[in-house]
Amino acid sequence: MKKLFPLVCIILFLTLLFSGCMEDTTPENSPPVVSIEFPANADVVSSMVKIIGTVSDPDEKDTIEFVEIKINGSDWELVEGTEEWSYDWETYSYKDGLTPIYVRASDGTDHSEIEEIRVTIHNPETTETDAHKWAVFVFAGNYPEKNESKLGNGGLFLAEEMAAYFVETYEFSTSNIYILFDDGWIRDDNGYGQRIETVQQRTHPYNFHYGSATEHNVETVLRHVVDQANDYTDSTVFLWFAGHGWGALGNSLTGGKVLERSAIFLWDELLTDRELGDMLYSLRADKTCVIIDACFSGGFADRILYDFPTFFLLRSGIPGSGRIVMSGASKFRSGFASTTRGPLFSLLWFEGITTGLADGYRPGFRSTGKPPFLGLFKDGTVSVEEAFYYARYVLRTDDIFDDYKSMEPQINDQYPHRGVFRSNGDMEFE
Repeated sequence: MKKLFPLVCIILFLTLLFSGCMEDTTPENSPPVVSIEFPANADVVSSMVKIIGTVSDPDEKDTIEFVEIKINGSDWELVEGTEEWSYDWETYSYKDGLTPIYVRASDGTDHSEIEEIRVTIHNPETTETDAHKWAVFVFAGNYPEKNESKLGNGGLFLAEEMAAYFVETYEFSTSNIYILFDDGWIRDDNGYGQRIETVQQRTHPYNFHYGSATEHNVETVLRHVVDQANDYTDSTVFLWFAGHGWGALGNSLTGGKVLERSAIFLWDELLTDRELGDMLYSLRADKTCVIIDACFSGGFADRILYDFPTFFLLRSGIPGSGRIVMSGASKFRSGFASTTRGPLFSLLWFEGITTGLADGYRPGFRSTGKPPFLGLFKDGTVSVEEAFYYARYVLRTDDIFDDYKSMEPQINDQYPHRGVFRSNGDMEFE
């Protein structure tokens, strides 16, 4: 035992002496690499911008923990996603001029090097025409990823078609038109497949403001439109919301909406009729048209079905003097949509306007709609109301739509003002 002890001491001494020469097998961590794909450096941006990018990590076994963005002198904020990330940026609260954007990623051990681009914010104060007209189109229909009832890209196509018609026919300015779609991404297979590009990156004939149909974007855009429209006494505002409505599809009698509010799904939240009413509370435009095309949406127009009013404690606050509010279905009924062309009621309403077929249509019994008799009431133009009654009449009488007659679109017409004769005048966008 005494001989063994000196031998052990010698071994320990040699191990300590030469340990610095032994190879360290612990692998070094390689930080991730982050890039900004859109917008590009030196781009001019305005309104809403969907910033997108990617992250890769040389260490194959690593996972990206998070990606953060910093704009100008703001704090670091988390973005949506990791390997493919995006961030919705509204530029209204920033001054025009050169603005830096910084992005970094982390794998839980190290941060990437900061990626930086500089863009120029330019939010024009004037519009392309002298007309004080604004239009907002909101459509969210392709969520979540495995949702079997996706509505496809038809709502986006219809929104763009209506927006183009408003520009070409009614002199709406492109800078006053906003289109909010899904999460801001176009997916292949008509919305059922993988993300391929953002709505801002697409090639389209008019330079509208594009963004995602999130609660934040809807609130931001509506607040911006209300503030701008209130600066003028002759403002026209058109709002169109379409997508999935909220209700009990299995309840064929009332849709579960006896003592419930109507609501429509945005991409990330549910928007109730009362919440939309609150957003529009301060809007003073004397010519406002609101269309909500979704299942069980009659509550947005303060209607149940057959033109009966909603219980006063469940009023939305949207209808008011100078406003026409329409819903694509009653509060108790489902709506229908084509995945390639858009919601059915809006398609018929828009058809009545663009073709002139709706000229002269009147309310009829409980606003069911009736065609002009012997050419009476025709004046060569189509109003918002005439297009509504045309759509209701076609749904009720055309055999092609036998399966959709139960929709029962609703209208609350308080244009040009409240009172007994509140609808004694037609709203036209011209």
